[in-house]
Amino acid sequence: MTTRSPLAVVLAVVALLALLAGCGESAGQSGETDPEQVDAVEAPDLGSCRRLALTDVAAPTNASPVVPCAERHTAETYAVGELPPELDDAGYDSPEVAQFAYDTCSEGLRTFVGADESLTMRTVLSWAWFRPSPKAWEDGARWYRCDVVGGGAQSKELVALPKTARGLLQGRPDDKWLACVDGPSVSGAPKTPCSQPHDWRAVTTIKLGEEADAYPGDRLSEVRSRDFCKRSVQAWLNYPAQFDYGYTWFREPEWNAGNRRSVCWARTTE
Repeated sequence: MTTRSPLAVVLAVVALLALLAGCGESAGQSGETDPEQVDAVEAPDLGSCRRLALTDVAAPTNASPVVPCAERHTAETYAVGELPPELDDAGYDSPEVAQFAYDTCSEGLRTFVGADESLTMRTVLSWAWFRPSPKAWEDGARWYRCDVVGGGAQSKELVALPKTARGLLQGRPDDKWLACVDGPSVSGAPKTPCSQPHDWRAVTTIKLGEEADAYPGDRLSEVRSRDFCKRSVQAWLNYPAQFDYGYTWFREPEWNAGNRRSVCWARTTE
């Protein structure tokens, strides 16, 4: 039995990009802002919906207008709250604040959409987090906001969400929420919903370590991902004699942010 050469790919973790402070605008897809939100000291409302654009996802703050969730929207706020007291004196762009947001928003998203870590990484859903404006921060505001969004850094654009994304991935998720790629390889290609024409599908993940483990290094991470994905994808395809597979493995910055998984891709139009 032979297989074709694996396709090693390195894609950024969407959630990690959302951690970066960035210098993006605080406006949403329409370019409009709600003046009451721009320097708001009070935390935003839970369950609010907005029309965000890709450029909003990595911005540190967002003041786009709230829209009715029954109307077209690309983001829904699923978690809001105050930073823990030990972060009261943390800097606006401090790693400690970013790590808190990563942990809180990641776990919160899985609970909200009804999926485990592996499934969540194989969808077009991701999250963005926002904090107060620098002025509001100086005035003592310490809130955070987690939004589920229909897409991320590897998407062409954010897709519209249903009236609520709560429980969206429970049971057998619709292909419109699962991650595929349309192109000759996974590397550098934008994610697309599997309900659209595609050549690659994210089918499994491999966990490379536990939370307390040190980063195993680039080479070992890649080899483990490659070897596992080869076996896993072959089994998913029902053991064909020849097949193409890819693997998305992440480096030390993503490991330090909390990611411990690589994603396996099968070449398939199904």
